[in-house]
Amino acid sequence: MSRPIVAIVGRPNVGKSTLFNKLAGGRISIVDDTPGVTRDRIYADCTWLDRSFTLIDTGGIEPDSSDVILKQMREQAVTAMETADAIIFLTDVKQGLVDDDLRVAELLRKSQKPVVLAVNKVDNFAKYGNDVYEFYNLGLGDPIPISASEMLGLGDLLDEVMKHIPKAAEEDEEDTRPRIAIVGKPNVGKSSIVNRMAGNQRVIVSDIAGTTRDAIDTVVRRNKKEYVLIDTAGLRRKSKIKEDIEHYSIVRAVSAIERSNVVILVIDAKEGVSEQDAKIAGVAHDRNKGILILVNKWDLVEKDNSSVKKFTQDIRDVLSFLDYADILFVSAETGQRLGQIFDKVDEIVESCVQRVATGVLNEIISQATAMHEPPSDKGKRLRIYYATQVAVGPPTFVFFVNDKKLMHFSYQRYLENQLRETFGFKGTSIKIIIRERSEKEQ
Repeated sequence: MSRPIVAIVGRPNVGKSTLFNKLAGGRISIVDDTPGVTRDRIYADCTWLDRSFTLIDTGGIEPDSSDVILKQMREQAVTAMETADAIIFLTDVKQGLVDDDLRVAELLRKSQKPVVLAVNKVDNFAKYGNDVYEFYNLGLGDPIPISASEMLGLGDLLDEVMKHIPKAAEEDEEDTRPRIAIVGKPNVGKSSIVNRMAGNQRVIVSDIAGTTRDAIDTVVRRNKKEYVLIDTAGLRRKSKIKEDIEHYSIVRAVSAIERSNVVILVIDAKEGVSEQDAKIAGVAHDRNKGILILVNKWDLVEKDNSSVKKFTQDIRDVLSFLDYADILFVSAETGQRLGQIFDKVDEIVESCVQRVATGVLNEIISQATAMHEPPSDKGKRLRIYYATQVAVGPPTFVFFVNDKKLMHFSYQRYLENQLRETFGFKGTSIKIIIRERSEKEQ
């Protein structure tokens, strides 16, 4: 059984993201005083006492708005309601009961899902306690006074939510589904790729650069196997960050990479590979993630017989540290080659967890040192006593040597290349740890 889902819904700027962050235990969702900052639904796994559940933060609902972004935010919130086992309807005691609250309440009644009504910003019960009673007019049962920012009443709120979630719905098994972070500069087509892969409109897409500000998880099933796609906000150069919320977008993207198994870097075929692409890729590489490079909008490029070769070389030149990553030339608009993405991800996941027997590993290292003698300094030569694999995800090897100062970067890279040539490790970084041991310890 999957984890039960609890969605937080309500009008813009009533404190949904603040409540989400407090319940999730960290600054996960974007929080800003500007209404409508949270544009897409955000997921986080939470625990209350002995109960586990997935919490969803949604964009604010403005029922009658015709604004393209606000309209799609409303659709996203409705989608979250449809997938939820229980709903927290958040209102604002300081704004009081307004017409839009009544309209949202009507949407919730139509959903026929269990609803827990919470009245936020009651940070002084003596002052605001009586004002809570007007929310009985929503017809959704007893309103629970809380203050998300001050963490008041949250236990009572969660106790009430748990009453609507059957224990049988909880997931006790470890989540082993491949988690795929989709990263890249703004407006390169990340959300469009996710929508194509997911087969439905799960992420807000418009022609406004930077529309996706947070990271959103979408579960996709293919060939009886589930994948979790994490669509991230487009990363921008610091000089272009004019709003505080852009800063949180970058934090979100880094966070998404941290919790992923595989990172898909999306490059705009019309713009070509850039220094900013290298910075984004560097985040994933430094965190030893499996990586796949997608060149999107390939259908819009005028091509000849050497176009793929030239673009590939440009990528290898700029992203020289990602020579182990495959490159796919795709089009989110036409669907060209998108079907190959899952096969590539499967290969990368297999490479990330591949293990090499110690005996075989040391035989390859011995052959490598025979072909290319280890470096020396002042008459002292590097000696590799033996090596062993100590971890996967990424494949991690420990080399025991006489003097780790003699292990130059270029020689370590040579050994890594020998491992790749022999065992593959396609799409995944390799981590090598150098440790010193004396001959007596061997």
